[in-house]
Amino acid sequence: MVGMALSEVMPFLSLYINELGNYNKQELNFYSGLVYALSFLTMAIVSPLWGKLADKKGRRLMLLRASFGMATVFFLMGFVQNVWELALLRALQGAFGGYVSNSNALIAAQTPKAKSGQALSILVTGITAGNLLGPFLGGTLASVFSYRLTFHITGIILFLVFCFTLIFVKEDKSAYSNPQKRGKSLTFKEVAANQVIFFLIVTTLLVNSVNMAINPILSLYVKELLGGHGSVTFIAGIIAAMPGFSTVVVAPLFGRLGDKIGTQKVLLFGFLFAIAVFLLTALAQNVVQLGIMRFLTGISNAALLPEVQTLLTKHSSKENTSIVFAYNQSFQSIGALMGPVCGTLIAGFFDYRGIFIFCSLVMVVNALRFFKLRSVLN
Repeated sequence: MVGMALSEVMPFLSLYINELGNYNKQELNFYSGLVYALSFLTMAIVSPLWGKLADKKGRRLMLLRASFGMATVFFLMGFVQNVWELALLRALQGAFGGYVSNSNALIAAQTPKAKSGQALSILVTGITAGNLLGPFLGGTLASVFSYRLTFHITGIILFLVFCFTLIFVKEDKSAYSNPQKRGKSLTFKEVAANQVIFFLIVTTLLVNSVNMAINPILSLYVKELLGGHGSVTFIAGIIAAMPGFSTVVVAPLFGRLGDKIGTQKVLLFGFLFAIAVFLLTALAQNVVQLGIMRFLTGISNAALLPEVQTLLTKHSSKENTSIVFAYNQSFQSIGALMGPVCGTLIAGFFDYRGIFIFCSLVMVVNALRFFKLRSVLN
């Protein structure tokens, strides 16, 4: 439900901005980029603060805080009168965020480590399914009702998340009731000094960067491959959804496999598979081949992201799980900002295919770092 709520406004966000003022094309592009980026920027800054509080007061409390805060913000977005009010609320959306990272931390802290891979993979399946369904739901609601009413409905969905969390989510509070169990919250300097944890959160940043790099120009690339034949918007939408479809299907399988044969082995497969898939994507000659490669990209994501979170669980103390996952969330948000910028720049200097070659090289560098640390990633 959170994944749906966060992604369902994306298809019409720029159109909504266009209704808030009389903007030319350049101004609309600027304001759309600003409003889109602000939530990621504030999330990257604020997440560690919420993570420290979660380790002291409890992760369930942070889930309630995030869901209620975002519900309020999204509901208010339907009332804005200008783009600056919308920008402020998008910034607050990022500041109040963290439902997913705290869900990861809560499950990681309360699931037996032998089952953590499977549990976290199921969680990834949920958020990915929501991200897939969100744009479809948002587009349908905006077409049937209006942009403003769709924001109100999104706020109601998030308020239901708050209610469900309040009623159904339980947490072992023993670590918070006993100050001796809490320990001292990790600073970023301490996190960076731990080479395993730092490698894992940087991996999250890089994987999210390469996943997001294609987003700004995906429709243009599809248009080029179609050569003037077919519906660009419809086909681009299908291709954009391909990684999510495959991730939903295979993430739980990789989670169970990692628990049986070792998380490291699944992670290694994910790196090597991603390198090969990105290179092959650069060679795509038509939209069918591009769609297949994007589907395979989702398989590599399913082998990488849940396994990174599983290793973060295994290398973090129970008392510091939330702050570690909060830093992971911050780096994921930074990747969401970096990826589109890098993709746009590379497409400008080279061509669309250059983006996939760049993504493959990024994964090569990350894989080499993995081999260097492999002995301490048990």
